[in-house]
Amino acid sequence: MGAIRPFELTVPDDELVALADRLDHARWPEEEPVHDWSQGTKVAALKELVAYWRIEYDWRRCEARLNEIGQFMTEIDGLDIHFLHKRSSRQDAMPLVITHGWPGSVVEFLDVMDELAEPTDPEAMAFHVVAPSLPGYGFSQKPSATGWGVERIARAWSELMQRLGYTRWVAQGGDWGAAVTTAIGQLAPQGCKGIHLNMPIGRPRPEDLQSEDPHVLEAMRRLGFYREWDSGYSKQQSTRPQTIGYSLVDSPIGLAAWILEKIYYWTDNDGSPWDALSMDQVLDDIMLYWLPATGASAARLYWESFAKLGGDTVDIPAGVSAFPNEILPAPRAWVERTLTNLIYWNDLDAGGHFAAWEQPELFIGELRACFARMR
Repeated sequence: MGAIRPFELTVPDDELVALADRLDHARWPEEEPVHDWSQGTKVAALKELVAYWRIEYDWRRCEARLNEIGQFMTEIDGLDIHFLHKRSSRQDAMPLVITHGWPGSVVEFLDVMDELAEPTDPEAMAFHVVAPSLPGYGFSQKPSATGWGVERIARAWSELMQRLGYTRWVAQGGDWGAAVTTAIGQLAPQGCKGIHLNMPIGRPRPEDLQSEDPHVLEAMRRLGFYREWDSGYSKQQSTRPQTIGYSLVDSPIGLAAWILEKIYYWTDNDGSPWDALSMDQVLDDIMLYWLPATGASAARLYWESFAKLGGDTVDIPAGVSAFPNEILPAPRAWVERTLTNLIYWNDLDAGGHFAAWEQPELFIGELRACFARMR
């Protein structure tokens, strides 16, 4: 059995100095000839973020927070996996593995881990929280060979929970985390009592094209927008991840622009990405791509698995929280084709793709409401 090794993050000062130098000597394109984000990340928005990054942003704050929660490494299937692990003091706490996606990271969960583990209300459900970094993301090792798709990650997460001594546990995820969590549900490993998704995977059938249900019509409209205007990143990363990887690893400006566009389009905001997330939150996430140089390795997960999403049904208990500004809203009828034992569904009034990051209190409430039914 692989050892669990403590991991303390201490980024050398010279790496931060080198980043500042790159920001100081950035070459900027001219402003876009449109007044909105329809051509991509606006120059003015990115310059505002970069100015804050260069002068006011404090990486050591984020670094200290990650170390405070508790960081660990363990080798699974030949790959070092980085994870946050916060054990609850409660004897009745439910072990939970929670998985991020792209362009997110484990920093999405920094504002929910304490309350999940040590509820302020002693009657509220508590969790032992395990938050791994996907292979090739954050401080997990970068795969040197092909084959690390969502099914292999699902098996690795099951091994991780077993290795931590958890014999009864649940799983949660959004974005790639939803794909991994769905794969865990499909595998139904011993000990996994159920799953929760904040981005359920559902696809229309030919008969859905004739539907007059407003939920179906809205889902079809959003699916059309995604295909026509919002999926360029996924096409690039699922076909030629290495090509875009050079820019993402070499240019902090290019990396920030690539990520900020999705923060703008995928959050529940009123016209500015900062309506949903702070600059510090966004930069914490960007730094987890910049410092370990994971722009290319993270993109390769699309090459591995983007065309293979879906597949078998999930027959163990499952729950869904549907946030209003999800990229691809899936009506319940679509989701039930995959999640055959759907025991929890709730439509939320606020929040977008990054549920835990944008709406931590709502997110915590959803996990408690769902997993209370799986005890």
